[in-house]
Amino acid sequence: MFDRSERGDRAVILCPTPMERDLRGEQPDRIAEFKELVTTAGADILDVIISTRQTIDSKYYVGSGKAEEIKLAVKTHEADVVVVDAALSPIQERNLEALVKARVLDRRTLILDIFAQRARSYEGQLQVELAQLKHMSTRLVRGWTHLERQKGGIGMRGPGETQLETDRRLLNARVKSLKAKLDKVMRQREQGRKQRKKSGTRMLALVGYTNAGKSTLFNLLTNADVYAEDQLFATLDPTVRQFTAIPGSSAVISDTVGFVRDLPHELVAAFRATLQEALDADLLLHVIDDSNPERRDHINEVNKVFRELQIEDVPTIEVYNKIDQSGHPPEWRPGDADHADKVWISAHQNIGIDLLIKAIEERLHRTHLTLKFNLPMSEARLRAQFYQLEAIREEQMDDNGQWQIEVELPIEKWRQLAKSQQPEARFVQQLLKEHDVAVDENPKDW
Repeated sequence: MFDRSERGDRAVILCPTPMERDLRGEQPDRIAEFKELVTTAGADILDVIISTRQTIDSKYYVGSGKAEEIKLAVKTHEADVVVVDAALSPIQERNLEALVKARVLDRRTLILDIFAQRARSYEGQLQVELAQLKHMSTRLVRGWTHLERQKGGIGMRGPGETQLETDRRLLNARVKSLKAKLDKVMRQREQGRKQRKKSGTRMLALVGYTNAGKSTLFNLLTNADVYAEDQLFATLDPTVRQFTAIPGSSAVISDTVGFVRDLPHELVAAFRATLQEALDADLLLHVIDDSNPERRDHINEVNKVFRELQIEDVPTIEVYNKIDQSGHPPEWRPGDADHADKVWISAHQNIGIDLLIKAIEERLHRTHLTLKFNLPMSEARLRAQFYQLEAIREEQMDDNGQWQIEVELPIEKWRQLAKSQQPEARFVQQLLKEHDVAVDENPKDW
């Protein structure tokens, strides 16, 4: 056992790098990002130890020689904590702590700590605590054997539970309580989203890798004043503001939490309530740091989280930001049904924003179709479907007993209704034909 420092701000960091990543020259960028994460958490980096590994050691994650090097660095610099750019198992974490005589944090714990520092809203704090407890539950292994009340020998099997079992029971009870509170928050948010949809308000969501410039762009598009700094995870709590740049259109934009490499699964699950804004959006603005040489990896990381959250069919504009640093001229490249629009801008210098607004307006008009028509009483089943989809914007009954309705739906949804095997498909087909909308022969599955 050893006495843990209560300071925790003097750090030695370990950056294990796979051989193939080192050969591709990707190591410096990954190390720079991890150093920024550690600094964001509030620690002073005293030493950086790099390990080019081919295999993972089951005891220390790194080999015994590298582990001794870490021990020497901790002793030399009188460090409080060792931060490892990897996901350690509980036994690896415990073994490394016992060797170096200092606290050991892995990448997941570090990110959770940053989120705990930055969460300000009630919802954000609930989500972070839930993620921390889920992560902590994997660390409750043989940590309290000295307080056991049960014994294994003859005549020593007393009543009660071990301290480990007590901790697990209390932790599970708290997790259950947090989930109930988050469910309530999600229901409240869902009511707000339904109300916006019912009123015909378009919903846009800013998403992307952390520190790509989402909050700066959000402030520019909405005249808001949310916190925006050149640092990782400057935004944790979601913010929704009116977007009035498109005349005659009612829209809101949501600024969401940024992503990062190897984002802990516990955080992805816990922040589902926040990222629900992206799931329900009519259009995603995927903000990308055009000046970052690893931007393609960042795009893949964001898409990986989207797949985990099943956010894959939402129309997207890829916004390549920070062209004042990359040197790319402002540009808009329209996409199609299978490819996202691409717009190059600088939110900080207010360059190319007019192109982005035009792209947003064109994309919204391209993806949604609003039709006004008379619906006979015989098509009551179709009317019920429109209500289920929350697509009816206006409705009244005329003197002939027909419904005069205005319906707004994504074009692909119109085509899906037209290609369905239901009796009402014929009416939708005729309706789209009258408005010169082609019915796709192979529409997307919904």
